[in-house]
Amino acid sequence: MTTMLESELICPECGHKTVEIMPEDACMYFFQCPQCSVVLKPVAGDCCVFCSYGSIHCPPIQKANKSGEKTGCCR
Repeated sequence: MTTMLESELICPECGHKTVEIMPEDACMYFFQCPQCSVVLKPVAGDCCVFCSYGSIHCPPIQKANKSGEKTGCCR
């Protein structure tokens, strides 16, 4: 199974949805909503905005889940 790189981010403030390409080797800690300009930050316990507000978890978490590794953040 391949790692998915597209994730739909949903702004918790205004509900705007946008499809973004996730970086494979880094966390995205902040994302500014293109509609309402709110800056999204990960919720406590998540490593990035994709894990908090995305339709797909970030690539490092996807890879860890596939391999059975236990991880709480991107490396």
